[in-house]
Amino acid sequence: MSDESFNWRTFLGRWQEEWVPRADHEEDDDEDKVVSPGSPGASEARIAAAEKRLGLRLPPSYRQFLAVSDGWHVDQTAGVYQLGGVADIDWSRDPYDLTALYKENLDDDPREEDVLLAGMWARSLRLETDSDMTLALLDPGDRDDDGEWALYIYKGWGGEFPDRYPSFRAYMEAMYRSFHADRAERPDFDNATTRAQDARVEAARLLALRGRYEDAVPLLEEASSFGRPHSYRLLCQIRHLQAPRSTQDYGFLVADPRYLPELLPVHALDVASGAWRLGGDDHWLGMMAARGVVREVAEDVLRTMREGTHRYAPPGVWGLAVAEARESARWGATDAAWRVLRKALVHWEAPGPQLIAPLGLLADPILASVITPERGREILATPRAGEQGPLPEPVPDLDSPGLAWLTTDGPYGRPFDGYRCIWAEGVDPSMMPALIGEEGAELSTPVEAHRAYQRMRQNHERDGVELWEDRAEAAVGRTAEGWAFAFDGQSGRSMSPLFESPAPAASARGRAVVVWREPLSRFEDSQPAAFHLSVAERGRELYAFTVRGADIQASGSIPEALRPDRLFGTHDTQPGFEARLLEALHSELGLSLPCFALTRGSLPMCTTRSWTRAPREGESFVYLSFGRSRS
Repeated sequence: MSDESFNWRTFLGRWQEEWVPRADHEEDDDEDKVVSPGSPGASEARIAAAEKRLGLRLPPSYRQFLAVSDGWHVDQTAGVYQLGGVADIDWSRDPYDLTALYKENLDDDPREEDVLLAGMWARSLRLETDSDMTLALLDPGDRDDDGEWALYIYKGWGGEFPDRYPSFRAYMEAMYRSFHADRAERPDFDNATTRAQDARVEAARLLALRGRYEDAVPLLEEASSFGRPHSYRLLCQIRHLQAPRSTQDYGFLVADPRYLPELLPVHALDVASGAWRLGGDDHWLGMMAARGVVREVAEDVLRTMREGTHRYAPPGVWGLAVAEARESARWGATDAAWRVLRKALVHWEAPGPQLIAPLGLLADPILASVITPERGREILATPRAGEQGPLPEPVPDLDSPGLAWLTTDGPYGRPFDGYRCIWAEGVDPSMMPALIGEEGAELSTPVEAHRAYQRMRQNHERDGVELWEDRAEAAVGRTAEGWAFAFDGQSGRSMSPLFESPAPAASARGRAVVVWREPLSRFEDSQPAAFHLSVAERGRELYAFTVRGADIQASGSIPEALRPDRLFGTHDTQPGFEARLLEALHSELGLSLPCFALTRGSLPMCTTRSWTRAPREGESFVYLSFGRSRS
């Protein structure tokens, strides 16, 4: 803290010149206290006498402060109201016996900072003479290389750990910023400091729009510490795009007609997803109404967010790109969607000066998952809204080609335990429910991957479903090669002897392929997982095989590249065979799946018909139930 450019007389003089009372103290009878926070400085002789009385030399920044102002009125909202002068400084002597409390909480191998804090209460100097149950303690046992002592502010009514400042100067600078923040909304609070900070906000806004968001952040952080209007909201936007799943509060901006289409859906995200608990919908709607949002408007946005039907629809060239990207991402082509958005970002226009990025993307149920933290930073680094600057290095595509990723990737950071998939050639994904869905099946609105793989309802929990049936909840999309697919990544069932491949039903317009990999058993003595492949065309099965351990059952004329005996070695393992077969399916048939959409994105879903056939004449199922009898 030995910054030679810092001058206490200049700093305190500016603070005193800018001093105005808080609005709730305008009727204060003690005008001297309100108008003049400082006092004449103490002489060197008086400071030296205080040091002799205390038995040690005071730290540099506090000593310099006393020479300029012998005490200071901090502020009513700071906890400490008045810092005493040289005559008031004295040892704390721990009047509340906090030393014992903090020492009791030290473990057998305490951290150095915990030991310092435990001893601070008894050895520190107490500086405040008027406060709201708050102590200002200067600790000679916590020094830096410049001889500065740490200053601790302990709010007795809070019951929390004290706030630590590395020096007295650091504390006073923080209080100066707090003094400004407390008055920032006053129309008559206008001075050189407020004007300089507002200039920083505008400079940061332009830097952010030119893609130089990293240079904008420190300017906004400083202006925000002074409470300057708009600085915090601009900073929130930068933070939000760097962590797209985080929650940010945009305050009264949400009600401004210019920003409402972008920000209100973002605010409704937590409520719509069920993460919001505080008072439910009514409480959130009341909060929005208090900010000026018409209740009916907020209700409509919340409804569309909850239904998954909300669409981010900005105007102009950017809006056309958003619609194009949504159509790609709708079926799983998230990399293609991002490339469309990336190219059009330069055409994004800010609806007003307080929005610096297209935050509406984060609330679109289809496009939101496309915006990863890396892509959020690319948005921030791209010049937009008519500003100029260099384009950032493009973020690499996230999807791995082919199918081999199924053996290494999956939801929650681990591979799928079991999965099954139907590919249909020459079919639009929207037609999959008609081809393979249960009666009346329709595509749902997009479902996030982490929700898609949650437990589905069991047969006995669904009306009209027989216990023998094996219906799947499948995510529907389109591969890079143009095949429609329906993927079930939560298949925990074993393949029934009465399994009936849905490939013929899915092949009405061309080829269809079915792959089923059973989940691995948790029991060592259980039989190995099965891997099934079947291929059909125009309603007729062409070939199929099922591999379980060393046992292979096959039918039809299997292409050489897909023959299981060729892919499966004598001493092979299931994972090795699976990886080779998946690679062969990609190279031989052109099959793939979008890894990102199925593991971290969102896709529509439908319920398939049963993968187990109905009992034929003369067949029946026997159901056994087990329970514990009470004797």
